[in-house]
Amino acid sequence: MKIRFAQYGISHDHASGKAKTLKANDDVDFVGVYEPSAEVRETLGGNEAYEGVHWLSSAEEILEDETIAGVAVQGHVSRNLEYARAAVERGKHVWLDKPAGDDLETFRAVLDIAREKGLCVQLGYMFRYSPGFQFVLDWANSGRLGDIFSIRGRISTRRSDAASWERWDSRGEREGGIMFILACHLIDIIVAILGRPERAAFFSQNLDNTFPWFQDNTASVLEYPDAMVTLESTASEVSSGATRRLEVYGTRGSVILEPLEPPALRLCLDEDRDGFVKGWQRVEVEHRPRYIDSLRALVADIRGEKAPDRSLDHEFTVQETVLRAVGLL
Repeated sequence: MKIRFAQYGISHDHASGKAKTLKANDDVDFVGVYEPSAEVRETLGGNEAYEGVHWLSSAEEILEDETIAGVAVQGHVSRNLEYARAAVERGKHVWLDKPAGDDLETFRAVLDIAREKGLCVQLGYMFRYSPGFQFVLDWANSGRLGDIFSIRGRISTRRSDAASWERWDSRGEREGGIMFILACHLIDIIVAILGRPERAAFFSQNLDNTFPWFQDNTASVLEYPDAMVTLESTASEVSSGATRRLEVYGTRGSVILEPLEPPALRLCLDEDRDGFVKGWQRVEVEHRPRYIDSLRALVADIRGEKAPDRSLDHEFTVQETVLRAVGLL
């Protein structure tokens, strides 16, 4: 039987991509979209992703329909926890886009309700199912790289769309800036490797005076008992996709993923093993579109075909670490 899904909100940067994915999944019956703002629907609702979708007239059409099992929460980050809480309170699984707001206790409450009701809450971190990142996670967590002592990440953009910037209205987006908005994707992976950091430090600048409230040149340092993580994110970089990268260094080898999409991997080993040679070499990995495998996994979780690949505790630790990495905790 197909899983009936609705989408709540369209103002998130990932909203149109999630709608396309919901429409294309053969195991999903995409019921429709509710956008609470008439202005947002007017400006963003014309995207081709929403062609042919049914526009719902109220949130209650989602929340009161017991046949709708899942809700893709895709509104403003400042409002998404409100939407997610309403959904889990009505017994619905949630595909919640990132980051999970900027109020950690509210997010904790959402997860507690989900845990009590046996519901899934999957955060919209789009790299989790990328073959490149899966290779990194497998080698780091299996011990094949030895003890991990250093991780470096860079993920930047170049934004010129004033309307997009002005939609970023949460405290996290405005005070944490591009680190909060973008580097959270890498923090999700880092937490999956190293867990919760002991300490975090945040450094930020504003380079574009058009938006004096926006921290658009940022760096964070996460400290672990035996490892150090440095993260960089800016909103001013030319051709930034080519330099998005994650570097993981261990006592028996290293792996560098650059760019992140399409993934290009280099692996270095201390000796010939595991089908690879000593020293640096390229590793071919598949490139798959965003979101598709995330939704497939969520559908399987809802059906009880497998356990979620990320626990609710992981989702909480990622969000806590994101807030600590931008100085909000």
